[in-house]
Amino acid sequence: MIEDETQPKTSMRKRADAIKPFRCKNLIAVLENPSNMKNIGTVIRNVNALGVEKVYIVDPHGELPDDWQELRGDRAISKRSVSAVKWTFVKRFDSTEACFDHLEANNFESIVTSPHVKGKRNVLLDEGDYTAFTKLAVWFGSEATGISDLAVARSTMCVSIPMFGMVESLNLGTSSGIVLYEVTKQRRAYQSRYRLRDQRGERTEPLPTVMPLA
Repeated sequence: MIEDETQPKTSMRKRADAIKPFRCKNLIAVLENPSNMKNIGTVIRNVNALGVEKVYIVDPHGELPDDWQELRGDRAISKRSVSAVKWTFVKRFDSTEACFDHLEANNFESIVTSPHVKGKRNVLLDEGDYTAFTKLAVWFGSEATGISDLAVARSTMCVSIPMFGMVESLNLGTSSGIVLYEVTKQRRAYQSRYRLRDQRGERTEPLPTVMPLA
């Protein structure tokens, strides 16, 4: 949800309640050492628009504040995210290892994204099954150096976006939007049909998977 200062708070709360069923539960986008801090706002905007639950940022240089409330007040990120940072939970970590430790302690599986094969199970984006994980973290690497070897080693698989041009790379904002669209589309369809994992608790009437047009 994007904040509009002209809307009354009651209208914004109504909107927040309306989109709640469409959010993808237990889904986190992780940015590992983003080299261009401006791109963080773009990713947060994507995350919010697509219904991803949280954003984790591995920030070894301490360029972001630890406090979420302070981050929400960052003018540059707020502008780039079109105020989506005010409606999105963001948590920073000092290192990739610390982030993985936190995720694994909370039973999250991780997948990494890369345009190249990374030495373990590799799948094309549209061929992956992202409903197989109860709790899922999707990692995006640095614009300059890509995903780290440590992240690859501790992840379940590597996902790549098929590319057919002379340039085999996309910026962080674009790649995160493409990948998270596919992941959220699958997970939203799954949680629309089933209340529980392993195809248990099938709903008598599926939940809607798209918001009705205004």
